[in-house]
Formats: sequence, C-alpha cells, structure tokens
Amino acid sequence: MKAKRMDSRKKGKGGSAKAGESAMKAPSPSTRKSIRVVGAVIIEGGKVFATQRGYGDFKDMWEFPGGKIEKGETPQQALEREIREELDTEVSVGERLGLVEYDYPDFHISLDCYVCSIVKGDLHLREHEAASWLDKDSLDSVAWLPADLSLIEKLKEFLRGM
Repeated sequence: MKAKRMDSRKKGKGGSAKAGESAMKAPSPSTRKSIRVVGAVIIEGGKVFATQRGYGDFKDMWEFPGGKIEKGETPQQALEREIREELDTEVSVGERLGLVEYDYPDFHISLDCYVCSIVKGDLHLREHEAASWLDKDSLDSVAWLPADLSLIEKLKEFLRGM
C-alpha cells in the first residue's frame, strides 16, 4: 500500500503582482470559470489514499487524486484516465460518494467523487509531492483542499459502514 515516487511534471504557479502594480480582483460569481472534475476515493484495507499537491496555488494541500473531465467523457471514464496518467494505476470505479459544488476565489468547481479500488498498478506518484493511506481516524490529520474537505465527514460514515 505504499506509493512510489516518480519524477514530477513541472507546473508553474501563476505570476503575482510586482511592487507598484495592483493585484487583480477575483471574478464575480457570474463570470467565474466553472470546472468539472472527478476525484478517486481509493480504498484498500479500510484506508483511503490521499495525495499532496506539488505545484500551483494549492501546493502542499491534500486531495483525492483525479482531474478534469474532458469533452465526450463520462465522469467514470475521466477518473480511469486521470488515475492512469497521475498514478500509473488502473482502478475500478464504483459508487459515487458525493458531488461538491465549491467556489474558490477565481473559479467554481464541480467535484464528483467516486469510491475506487485498485485493479492493477502500484500508485506511482507522477504529479503529486507525497501520498498517504489514511484511516477514518486520521482523515483530519492533513490539510485538505476546501472542496475535498467537504466530503470528509461523509467518507468517515462510509468507512464506518464497511
């Protein structure tokens, strides 16, 4: 159940305002970009696989691995593709744990999370900084991204019922 670290892809963080320049305001809710994403709640032996972001504005925060739904994909197909790309692992996508609608300062996210199990692979980290297997009592021990955090209580209930 240990994740193996591989070379990360470099992703740049957005630029910041220089001295004397004014920072841009967050977009209004009506003009905010909306993004549809999926997250894999990979469960094995009563523990959940969580990953730590290694880049961008949310670097070092924890999330369920996954990513954007591409045009023409179902959420399940997107999740299978994203986990193959990010973790070099094949998963079986099961029931939907929940849907989170969350407003970040610069965008709106629709996050569909599905319970997944590993079919084949060793969870090689290609984009993330770190990973951890968390049981229901340690889910609060990491700093979750706000959208992902919204599902933690529901996930604890799910794990209690296993």
